[in-house]
Amino acid sequence: MAEVVSVRFRTAGKLYYFDPLEFDIKKGDHVIVETARGMEYGTVIGEKREVAEENIVRPLKPIIRIATEEDDEKEAENLAIREDAYKICKEKIAKHELPMKLVEAEYTFDRKKLMFYFTADNRIDFRELVKDLAAVFKTRIELRQIGVRDEIKLLGGVGMCGREFCCHSYLHEFAPVSIKMAKEQNLSLNPANVSGVCGRLMCCLKNEEETYEELNRTMPGVGDTVNTNDGYKGEVVSINVLRQKVRVVIEVKDEKEIREYNASELSFKKNSHKDKEVLSDEDRKALELLEKQEQEDIIETERVEEEESKEIYGRDSSDRRRNDRGDRGERRREGGKSFDNQGKKKEKKEWKDKKPEYNKSENNKSDKKKNNNPGKKNGGHFHNNRRESRPKPHGEE
Repeated sequence: MAEVVSVRFRTAGKLYYFDPLEFDIKKGDHVIVETARGMEYGTVIGEKREVAEENIVRPLKPIIRIATEEDDEKEAENLAIREDAYKICKEKIAKHELPMKLVEAEYTFDRKKLMFYFTADNRIDFRELVKDLAAVFKTRIELRQIGVRDEIKLLGGVGMCGREFCCHSYLHEFAPVSIKMAKEQNLSLNPANVSGVCGRLMCCLKNEEETYEELNRTMPGVGDTVNTNDGYKGEVVSINVLRQKVRVVIEVKDEKEIREYNASELSFKKNSHKDKEVLSDEDRKALELLEKQEQEDIIETERVEEEESKEIYGRDSSDRRRNDRGDRGERRREGGKSFDNQGKKKEKKEWKDKKPEYNKSENNKSDKKKNNNPGKKNGGHFHNNRRESRPKPHGEE
């Protein structure tokens, strides 16, 4: 067990653990911490507490100091000047005619790094843009592509319920959401009714999912045949899950009558199927697209969280904790790095693991004897254990 405090760097952002040392830190205090991207200004979310070692990324970084008045003023100044940085970047994007939407600009506390968040349908080659921005701001520039959910989380707004977006107000992590949750809560499956401003399934569908699952276990479905406690047999026409009320059509003296019963007053055989709402082909395709986008968003969200954790804890410690997430391809490029290097680490590993087979043909055997080096093949050379094929100078045989 280790003593930690939870620190957040933006509204409803992810929580990170830091060592409080001997500081008398309380919930709501502003602190200065050191991260992999430089000095940062954060807010303490909870009191000091003990956390299991497996939940901590080592080495645990310490709190540098509790923020002073000068620190508060500098943070306010950073928030003000980032608006100018946003406008300049937007002008540069228009100048280069790049198909990207700028979402937000953000300075680190020490202003050694300026980050721009954007959305785009495809990968963008923004190397020339980075050069122009670096020439204007004279600092390290980073452009990071994010998803539509992360865009709404950063910008905020008001949902159809009249309240502030869940993701912007209190959700520090996105939870997977599915159409099944809407069915379980007897909601209309119209895509417009179950989608948020971001165009994805509403995060709040997850909030009451467990409650509805528990309550639905004791409820019949619409159309089920039930036996009542007063000796009648009838068909369910409607249910109220939260109140645990069921309306049943029964026959009384050759006349049909609708009566309301408590779910506990009925005996029935639970059907394995649920009545499905009749959907148009257009709505059905829209729901299938939402499900597909939801799966893509889960991968995108994990990628963004991984990158943010690397920015806070450092690359090495972050990678050790997330080695089970597979290769997701880094979408962030800094300082105009070439896009041609994508996948080289994976390609290098595959080449190392793959042993060349020279016994399949006589030509391979002769090449091996001639070159006395399996690395030389087809006129290419391997340098420093890296797979780099370099052609011979012009005119050389």
